[in-house]
Amino acid sequence: MKKYLVPFILVTFCFALWGFANDVTNPMVKAFSKIFRMSVTDGSLVQVAFYGGYFAMAFPAAIFIRKYSYKAGVLMGLGLYATGALLFFPSKAIGVYGCFLIAYFIMTCGLSFLETSCNPYILSMGEPETATRRLNLAQCFNPCGSIIGMFVAMNFIQAKLNPLSSDERALLSDADFEAVKNADLDVLISPYLAIGAVIVVMFLIILFTKMPKNADQSHDIHIMTTLRRLVTLKRYREGVVAQFFYVGAQIMCWTFIIQYGTRVFMAEGMEEQAAEVLSQRFNIYAMVFFICSRFIATWLMRWISPARLLTIFGILAMVFTTGVILSHDRTGVYCLVCVSGCMSLMFPTIYGIALDGLGDDAKFGAAGLIMAILGGSVLPPLQAMFIDAGMTNFSFILPFVCFLVVTIYGYRITQARRKI
Repeated sequence: MKKYLVPFILVTFCFALWGFANDVTNPMVKAFSKIFRMSVTDGSLVQVAFYGGYFAMAFPAAIFIRKYSYKAGVLMGLGLYATGALLFFPSKAIGVYGCFLIAYFIMTCGLSFLETSCNPYILSMGEPETATRRLNLAQCFNPCGSIIGMFVAMNFIQAKLNPLSSDERALLSDADFEAVKNADLDVLISPYLAIGAVIVVMFLIILFTKMPKNADQSHDIHIMTTLRRLVTLKRYREGVVAQFFYVGAQIMCWTFIIQYGTRVFMAEGMEEQAAEVLSQRFNIYAMVFFICSRFIATWLMRWISPARLLTIFGILAMVFTTGVILSHDRTGVYCLVCVSGCMSLMFPTIYGIALDGLGDDAKFGAAGLIMAILGGSVLPPLQAMFIDAGMTNFSFILPFVCFLVVTIYGYRITQARRKI
């Protein structure tokens, strides 16, 4: 409907904004590990802080949205996002890794507000019958932001960092190390400061735009009563579990393609920095495939039910992940790119299925699904431990298990609806 067009566009643009944040950050695990001379496991604390913010703020965000409105939730999210991004400047001045983790945490508290607000807001902008397809369409623009984030990470961070390898940095004197570290941090913070300025502009545009209030009729807050209703719904309860494992798989595949690809390309004779940049290029290829696949999946939902399509894509993801585990050359990198295509529909489809028919309870239901993003904080450090132990290929057994959980969820929903 025409009355939803401008609000739909503005909210959809927010999907691209948090996509940028997610994927400019994934390569930073490797970057921070080099800059601060840390292990991959220590570097993966970036993901712990990043996705920990999602977990910590999801239910406070739901309470805030229930009390005020979806628009207020979006504005709060943008405000915290901008604050966290701009805190990279004082973090660089202090030069302590922990300060960057705090900035990431604040930034993703904002992203938690955005996702808790925007996903159900999109579901409410139109007919319930097309809600899941509408959310898939809006989510198509999330990887557009992701590609820009990857491009920025590759060309404006990774390619401009000092080319000294991790081993060479370990041999530097304290004074030389500090000089290299400060120069690298200057490079690293620039994109975050730029996106912080963009977010401020977006905040002002939405602040002065009239947004629909059709989904903001009830402001009563009955947390425990609502939660008791939600946990009795098998479709929702299992959806939260599936979302936890899906997000874990997504972050592992998109974060550790850098480590996986770097190992493969260095075995071919490349220098470490060139191998990292090429790995990030393949990460961009994966995201392009992800976007194309999401549009295709949204189109296919006109004929194939979302749950059945989720099952099919889950099976394909397990097949390609097996290829990643068993391959020791570029074939494994190609399989990782294909895994991204399989992941394309998973997040919004799980989300739409789990919230289907919840009505006003969707505000708290959305919070549970956003809290499930904690999977992106819990599972990558486990995979990093395998990588630090020299088991890069075997570490992808964790994404395989995650895709198995998602496939089972899709199959169970398909079977349950067949019985109706």
